[in-house]
Amino acid sequence: MGEMTSPVDDWTPSARARARTEFRRAQHRRALLVALVATLLVLAVVVLVVTTAPGWDRAREAFFSPQRAVEVLPEVAAGLWLNFRVWVVASVVGLVVGLLLAVVRTSRIPALFPLRMLTVAYVDVFRGVPLLLVLLLVGFGLPALRLSWLPVSAAFLGGLAIVLTYTAYFAEIFRAGIESVHPSQVSAARSLGLNRGQATRLVVLPQAVRNVTAPAASMLVSLQKDSGLISILGAVDAIRAAQIATTGDYNFTPYVVAGVLFLLISIPLTRLVDAWSARQGWRGELRRLPGAGVLR
Repeated sequence: MGEMTSPVDDWTPSARARARTEFRRAQHRRALLVALVATLLVLAVVVLVVTTAPGWDRAREAFFSPQRAVEVLPEVAAGLWLNFRVWVVASVVGLVVGLLLAVVRTSRIPALFPLRMLTVAYVDVFRGVPLLLVLLLVGFGLPALRLSWLPVSAAFLGGLAIVLTYTAYFAEIFRAGIESVHPSQVSAARSLGLNRGQATRLVVLPQAVRNVTAPAASMLVSLQKDSGLISILGAVDAIRAAQIATTGDYNFTPYVVAGVLFLLISIPLTRLVDAWSARQGWRGELRRLPGAGVLR
């Protein structure tokens, strides 16, 4: 017996379909060309304005000295390692505690009413007070209590202030995710014999966390940048190391080096968050369709 072939295997696009596909490809190539030309023009204008400025030679030596950048790179990179550790610890603690606070706030158990009120007060206070002020209050207020069991290092106190602030933001993000789960999901779980705690843990929380992954990841990127604020308490992080390096010669290249190192972390994180957001939303679905644009 001869091998049977499926009608799908013999299908070939019509001439009109091929013309339509080629037209879309031409549009895409033209759009890329226009974007490239526009970008090159903008960059050329920026370079021209900056390099023809009267103070460009002096600014180049003060901010973009290659020799000075190589000299301070080890110290600034060592300081960035402290920023990275603070970011990782604050991220883990903030996510875990923020999720617990969101569960408490959305709970309807009467016995948890005092905890709900405390959670609301905590979130309102630390979302309303600037992070810089929290750093100053924690960094100079807690050591004044002279608690023997409390570490008073600048890195610990700065990280604690960041955790207090960002935990409040994570709590609100997770609360929005929990409230986005339809009540019918809980009703269905209860009808299957799950109690309220099991329904929350096995049904509500997995969906809630998945719904807010993108905004939570964006908040983690912001936390990574704000980890540099611990320098105001004296912690020798990347920013503080750059500040020390500028003392004496007033060459600000170390600040540029610190900024570049932060960008090497934040830009890949931002792109990963954008890619994840596109895959989770309508935009990610529409991009798979030929000729589809971004949903507005």
